[in-house]
Amino acid sequence: MARLAHKTAPLAAPEEDPPIDPEAVERAYRIHRARRAAKAKRHRERRWAGVRFWFVLAVTAAVAAVLAARTLGEIERVFGL
Repeated sequence: MARLAHKTAPLAAPEEDPPIDPEAVERAYRIHRARRAAKAKRHRERRWAGVRFWFVLAVTAAVAAVLAARTLGEIERVFGL
């Protein structure tokens, strides 16, 4: 069996450095800073969503308890129980 030789083109050594983008570092810094800010914002929003949920649940339970107490009081008054 004959072996197939893989021919690879030799990499040409660059004769001069590639052009450097003077704002590349600043742009990368802004991108990473925006990512960190977005991550912190998501964390804050999740935390406040939990607080809002429990607050609304507590208010709803309190309103239901008040309505139940007033309804039972009215039933006792009307029917003399």
